[in-house]
Amino acid sequence: MPMPRWWGQINKRVFNPRAIAGGKWPVLIHVGRVSGATYRTPLDAYPVPGGYLFVLVYGSRSDWARNILAAGQARLRIGGREVELAAPRIVGRDEAFEAMPATAARPPRPLRITEFLRMDEVTG
Repeated sequence: MPMPRWWGQINKRVFNPRAIAGGKWPVLIHVGRVSGATYRTPLDAYPVPGGYLFVLVYGSRSDWARNILAAGQARLRIGGREVELAAPRIVGRDEAFEAMPATAARPPRPLRITEFLRMDEVTG
């Protein structure tokens, strides 16, 4: 089972603003599916062939994941640049671990994370 949703609400209001202000975390920029507002979510972003992979710590029902799946696109601010991303899809643990770099830290087993979000980098 992923992390409890109440912890995600605390993260959203307390820790995420600090992480964004610190400028050291990759930030996923996405549009709210209901509000239309622009949101910024700091996340670990793993480069994979053709795009990026994100760990769904709170599962695919988290607000940010649902927003991106509904919009079909997002931007990622990473390493001083912005990358356009499209074609979001939920992938399982096996596919995610196969795509992740060997040096990337895997989510701890006790968290029982089984869903990941994969997106393709838009080129051209």
